[in-house]
Amino acid sequence: MKGIVLAGGSGTRLHPITQAVSKQLLPVYDKPMVYYPISVLMLAGIREILIISTPADLPNFRKLLGNGDQFGLSFTYAEQPSPNGLAEAFVIGADFIGDDDVALVLGDNIFYGQGFSSRLQEAVRELDGCVLFGYPVKDPERYGVGEVGPDGKLVSIEEKPEKPRSNKAITGLYFYDNDVVDIARSLKPSARGELEITDVNLTYVRRDQATLVELSRGFAWLDTGTHDSLLEAGQFVQVLEHRTGVRIACLEEIALRMGFINADECYALGMKLAKSGYGEYVKAVAVAAGASA
Repeated sequence: MKGIVLAGGSGTRLHPITQAVSKQLLPVYDKPMVYYPISVLMLAGIREILIISTPADLPNFRKLLGNGDQFGLSFTYAEQPSPNGLAEAFVIGADFIGDDDVALVLGDNIFYGQGFSSRLQEAVRELDGCVLFGYPVKDPERYGVGEVGPDGKLVSIEEKPEKPRSNKAITGLYFYDNDVVDIARSLKPSARGELEITDVNLTYVRRDQATLVELSRGFAWLDTGTHDSLLEAGQFVQVLEHRTGVRIACLEEIALRMGFINADECYALGMKLAKSGYGEYVKAVAVAAGASA
């Protein structure tokens, strides 16, 4: 499976702070926002990742992430000049995807929970059609909402329903088989002129090939699209990291734990950041794993 991080858009809800920089390059406490969705793909075992952003912002993503070798990954970059919908990611990324399955994660979504990696890897192994991830919310009328049958298959998805049939919001993480490329290419733009991800998902629902994995108690799903939610996400990460001593979405540590790099390579990455607390943490993780400091 390959992975796509969709980090485009104009971030208008965060103006003026996003008038000169991509939203996904803003800090969420101690690391850039884009680290969080990349970490999700890494935890699923995905090593080939396409970053899609605007022509103006792509150079900054390249500067931050490079070609991915330092993490044992391969980063590719592609432009989405206009925000024409989430499903356009599969049209833009068709050559990158090739004959493989693909995961799409939105660049402003943050996921956290114990056992998340094993659940992601299980979803990759058992993929048959598409796997979506649902999260219970108190105000489902603000979200796309999934209704699940007794067999765990999705029977309906409604966008911002007045009378929701469930409280399970569809999060910004999606796993698809290779059919998604042809499905996305066949879509017609919606009334707002976009290729809608919900139309992709409904195609799989009609095929009886859409499964919903519920991220319930013990999991956190945050998006960072407003000033308040961006601040709250940073505070969430700060509290967890201070209490536990473990850093969330530390790409160097995840690469080490997943076997993408070795302890000495991890230590070298920490040395490059050594004047920050983040760099000291990476070095400590590497030493604990056997690096020769």
